[in-house]
Formats: sequence, C-alpha cells, structure tokens
Amino acid sequence: MSTAATLPSARAPLHKSLFVQVIAGLLAGILVGVLAPGVAGVLKVLSDAFLRLIGMIVAPIVFCVVVHGIAGAGDLRKVGRVGVKALIYFEAMTSVALVLGLALAYLVGPGHGMNVDVGGLDAGALGSYADSAHKLQGGGIAQFLLAVIPKTVFDALARNDVLQVLFFAVLFGASLALVGGEKARAVSDLIDALATVLFKAMGLIVRVAPLGVFGAVAYTVGRYGIGSLAQLLSLVALFYLAVALFVFVILGAVMRLAGLSLVKLLIYLREELTIVLGTSSSDAVLPQVMRKLARLGVKESTVGLVVPTGYSFNLDAFSIYLTLAVVFIAQATNTPLSFGDLMLVLGVSLITSKGAHGVPGSAIVILAATLNAVPSIPAIGLVLVLSVDWFVGIARAAGNLIGNCVATIVVAAWEGDLDRERAERVLDGRESVDLTAG
Repeated sequence: MSTAATLPSARAPLHKSLFVQVIAGLLAGILVGVLAPGVAGVLKVLSDAFLRLIGMIVAPIVFCVVVHGIAGAGDLRKVGRVGVKALIYFEAMTSVALVLGLALAYLVGPGHGMNVDVGGLDAGALGSYADSAHKLQGGGIAQFLLAVIPKTVFDALARNDVLQVLFFAVLFGASLALVGGEKARAVSDLIDALATVLFKAMGLIVRVAPLGVFGAVAYTVGRYGIGSLAQLLSLVALFYLAVALFVFVILGAVMRLAGLSLVKLLIYLREELTIVLGTSSSDAVLPQVMRKLARLGVKESTVGLVVPTGYSFNLDAFSIYLTLAVVFIAQATNTPLSFGDLMLVLGVSLITSKGAHGVPGSAIVILAATLNAVPSIPAIGLVLVLSVDWFVGIARAAGNLIGNCVATIVVAAWEGDLDRERAERVLDGRESVDLTAG
C-alpha cells in the first residue's frame, strides 16, 4: 500500500477544511441542543449513521492492513518482536495511568463530604450493567483468551470484533509470508488493491463527519443539558485534569524520548480528535488514524499490529478513570480504604481494564466488575457516576486515542520502523496528508 503524501500546491479555502467543518458542526450542535432540545433528540440518527458507516469498514481495513503489513515484512520474528514490545509498553503505560488516577483521587478527595447513604441509592438504575459485569468477571482470563479466537472468520467480521479480526489477520498474514512465491504475491496484491478501495471509501465517509458530530452533540446537550454536570463537577474536573497531566507530561516526555513533538502530533490529528470529542468514540476514527500514522512514516506492519491491539490493551484514559472513580465512590460513601484495599484496586483494575473495548456500556460495566472484585467498596455506589458518564467519556475517548497513537510511534521508533525524516516533514506541515482524498 502506497503511503506517499501529496505536497500542497496551494492552501485550500478555509470552508473546505475538514477540521473547520467539524468544529462548525460541533458548535451548531451545541446551539441546537440549547435552543431546541426537542428537535435535537431526533438528530441522534446522524451520529448513529456516521458511526455505523465507520464501523462498516473498520474490520476489513484492519484485516487488509495487518495481512499486507505482515506479508510485506517477510521476517516473522520481527513481527513477533513488535507484538511483544507493544504489550510491554501497554502494560507500563496502563500501570502509570492506574497509579495516577489512584494518587489524584487519594490526594484531592473529590468524594469527601458527599456523605451518601448507600441504602438510599436506586439499585435498579444499574440494570444490565451489573449483569454484564458479573458475566465479565466470572469468565476470568481463560474466558477472555477464548473470546479472542473467533468462532468463524465471518462471525468476527459480522460482529465487527476488532480483536478477533486482528487475531485472524495475524494468523493469515503469517501463513501468507510462510507460503511465499507467486501464489502469496498474488494474494498480497489482491489484498493491497482491496485496501486501496476501502481507504477510498473511508475518504468518502469522512466527508460526512461534521454531520455526525453535529447530531451527537445536539442530542447530548438537548437530553442532558450543561447543568447535569453540577452535582459531580469535582469528579469530572479532576478527571479532565488527570488526563491532561497524563497526556502533556507523561506522554509528552515519552514522545520527546522518541525524538518528536507531542503538540505537533496533536495538531496533525486535530480532525480525528475533534470527531472523537463530538462523538465520544475513538472507534469513529480508527481507520483514519491507521492511515495517518502510516502516512507519518510508521511502517504499515507496525501500524496494523499496534493500533488495533491498543484499542483493547492500551486504554490509558480509561485506566485513569477506573481507579479515580473507584476511590471517589469509596469516599462519597464514607468507606475507609486501607493500603491493602488500594493495592487490590490497582491489581484488579490492571486486569479488568483489558476487557473494556467492545463491551456495550464498557466504562460502567468494567467499573462494576472492578467494584464487585473489591468487597470493601459498595458496588451500588456505581449509581453515583452514571449521570456524568457521557461527559467523562469525551476525555476518556480522546485520551485513549492519543495514548494509542503515541504507543504506535514509540514502538515503531523502538523497533526501527519509523521514518523520522518523513515524520518531521509531516508534523512540521512541509508535507500534507488529506484523508478525504481516500
């Protein structure tokens, strides 16, 4: 797959910029949500349609990129090294994120003074979340590993299960590399051609992103209102602060070690980040992010392995929220936590955070599973954070996306799969990347 970028011949008109269009959609959504909340409720169909369009091509794009990357790499030992290095990085960053959330919650104490009576909380509000959490917790690691293996290839594609598609793609790509010769080259060329068509389709879908953001923001503001933040403002504000600290301090330092600028990377990903902020979903930009990282100078095999895997194993902002919310609930319900309890929260969170992606209502479900595994904290306290889950979800999705992009660049630099000169040209704006061109 070609990764050649187009050199800008002239600056495009401002109104044709995808970033400007998405910002306009976001502002228009806020306006409609405030002025006409009744109408805003209907507009959610725009967001749902956009997310469904993206979801339609995520699985086949992941399959094509991973298979072509592995088959093109030739050296399967190198592919294995990339996978191992990615998992080591994921575990390190997840641990840092969990400790950061725990430390900030313990030091700031956002739940102190709420004095919530556990007996007065409505257990019915949890509904299916608790049931899903028990199923998730009861399965254990063995069940999680079995869930990675698809029943059939078509089932994984039909359910759009990225981790299962990735598993089969790695197996298929390795087999293709082992076959070699003319037969393997013919299959690889076919997959390359299919990927080119899929990325062209992605370019068309991305053009309607402003409408998707407009519908999502209008619906959310119209339904919840800005005032719904008031009760739990301290938790939301602390979480946003924690994500900002993690991104700009920790990930910023990691990017400096890789020899690149985090701020320039965020500017490069501004369209994708704006879409994520509007839809509260990092899935909405998975194909675009993979293409942009490849255009940045990261080897395709590394992009194909690290990005999809990171969506399940490298949820930095989610990990921060997990420990932060658990301690917040304990503080709000006046539940004392010993040092052993804090260590248990860390240990359990390190495991439960891995199952977040692909689970409906994932943040609430995983949080419920974590609380069920820490008996000293009343699980019913989960009701306290239900009302602000969408608001924290904005920073959660954006933080996860940034963390995965940084992870891909760092692993590529670690393995020697990063074209630094190209990356610097792209990040400095001397070489443009236009995804709407497919």
